Amino acid sequence: MIPVKPSYLLVPLVSFALAAALTPVVRRLARRWRFVAKPKTDRWHKRPTAMMGGVAIWLAVITTYLTLVPHTSAGWVVAGAASFLFLVGLIDDWLHIKPYQKLIGQVIGAAIVVNYGLVLPWTRSLPANMVITIFWLIGITNAINLLDNMDGLATGIAAIASGFLTLNFIAAGQTTEALMLGAFAAALIGFLIYNSNPASIFMGDSGSMFIGFFLASSSLINLAGGRSRAFVPVLAVPILVLFIPIFDTTFVTILRKLSGRAASQGGRDHTSHRLVALGLSEKRAVLMLYGLAALSGLLAVTLRELKPDVSIALLAIFTLGLTLLGVYLAGVKGYDEEEESRAEHDNLLFAFLIDFSYKRRIFEVLLDVILIVLAYWSAYAIKFEPFSNSPAWKLFLRTLPVLVVVRLAAFLAFGVYRGIWRYTSMDDLLAFAKAVAAGSIVSMVIVLFKFRFQGFSRAVFLIDALVMLLLLAGSRVAFRFFRQVLPSGSAGNGQRVLIYGAGDAGELLLRELLNNRDLSYAPVGFMDDDANKHGKLIHGFRVFGGNGLLPKIISDHHVEQVLISTPRISEERIAEILSECEARNVELRRLSIRLEAISDNPLKSASQVP
Repeated sequence: MIPVKPSYLLVPLVSFALAAALTPVVRRLARRWRFVAKPKTDRWHKRPTAMMGGVAIWLAVITTYLTLVPHTSAGWVVAGAASFLFLVGLIDDWLHIKPYQKLIGQVIGAAIVVNYGLVLPWTRSLPANMVITIFWLIGITNAINLLDNMDGLATGIAAIASGFLTLNFIAAGQTTEALMLGAFAAALIGFLIYNSNPASIFMGDSGSMFIGFFLASSSLINLAGGRSRAFVPVLAVPILVLFIPIFDTTFVTILRKLSGRAASQGGRDHTSHRLVALGLSEKRAVLMLYGLAALSGLLAVTLRELKPDVSIALLAIFTLGLTLLGVYLAGVKGYDEEEESRAEHDNLLFAFLIDFSYKRRIFEVLLDVILIVLAYWSAYAIKFEPFSNSPAWKLFLRTLPVLVVVRLAAFLAFGVYRGIWRYTSMDDLLAFAKAVAAGSIVSMVIVLFKFRFQGFSRAVFLIDALVMLLLLAGSRVAFRFFRQVLPSGSAGNGQRVLIYGAGDAGELLLRELLNNRDLSYAPVGFMDDDANKHGKLIHGFRVFGGNGLLPKIISDHHVEQVLISTPRISEERIAEILSECEARNVELRRLSIRLEAISDNPLKSASQVP
């Protein structure tokens, strides 16, 4: 760790001031010269917005670098190659060149970087590393370009990523590189003042290509010059710092390929768009992705100081969490329903895959294999020293295949794969506990007969069972957690309704209102005459008082409808509620569940109501 001198703060301050001052100038010139992005059906913005914000970012970064940052050969390579990509993007903003022409420019820029020795040291083969690095540089550049789909999103994510890269440089003792990335991050923040929602200027391809390439190539300096040569930091740090662009690009590419659409085709089906479709505001969706980017960056910084096995475990947990989030968001419509329906109709394979992904059995099995390994590893890590060549860990490797097979068989036998995640209940959790217990008992018996328990610790199996149950239950309730944290697509929209009756029927009605978007209802809470229920919460919704409080509740919460959920209410009480609702122009409805017989005679069918 290098000491931070006060003079070092001058660099980012100057870069920030330049970006903040140059951006409105560029915006004014872009409007005068009609470099304006007009709204399109496959774009998110709704009004003409100035382009060329990348010019302000580039000028701020390069000016600061040339005048205040000490120059190194690696720094010149990054700045020069990124500037070349800026020019390619600028030409595209002016002339709208073809995708393959931009790709050629990206390949040339990547070749320049690789030629000067900046490569990802992920294998022992230099040619292989060079090829991987070229794909890395091109991939990250396009990932930032794809991420630029909502006000302030790409700029903010890039600023967070460059901030954590700066911390990595500081931790590695690379002062010059830290100053360069600090200037880059500060310029992005200066531009973000005008690019955040509602944005008055976009960065354009000149900005996204410059930012993406600068980030991708800068991470190579961190690896080439850093003090740590441990495998996990070398492999994971660059990926984690830029995890959100990688995640979004992978997510969109897979879904577009499955739907028969070109991955390069624009659309409103990115992670950010699906979060908005769930009911988040644009600002909240962007802030949520900022938070995930900060979390992945913090994990990247932390991995440098942790032991390899702990680093791998944390990386696996974080990746699993985002994978589950991606599976959940895949079920959210991110673009026009008519377009999606047409794609499904034209592509039978897509329809099959959607049905397959809904059942997700193959995904569940693969996920459980990872969870089984992770739980068993955790048990050994807690009981013994971290992973090594000790006898205990050799036994771990010998018995791991047995444990995986036995646990999967137990999960299958006890119905773990028969449930639907979004409806996971206490009965399912009980089945999980039985499956885990059975798997542990059978595994212990096999180990007893095969190895006579020589060198084994019985505590390992107990710890493994507890961790396995937590991981299994946690993965299954993940969708319920996402549904609780993220609003439904109709949250905050539709008619505001008050549910009368905070019992089982009321809870059932609430879940139907929250899950059925076609109803277009926005529950505000419950009303119940039972004083013992007042102030309680049901799925986060408060139970208000009854007995004369209905007018105040309607007024305070702008209630438009009252829904009676309970059948155990007298006609006199219904008449009172109806009178109070009519006096305030509020509609009153009553929940009614009917079972109708189906027959050839519709009149006969309608009359057979229990």
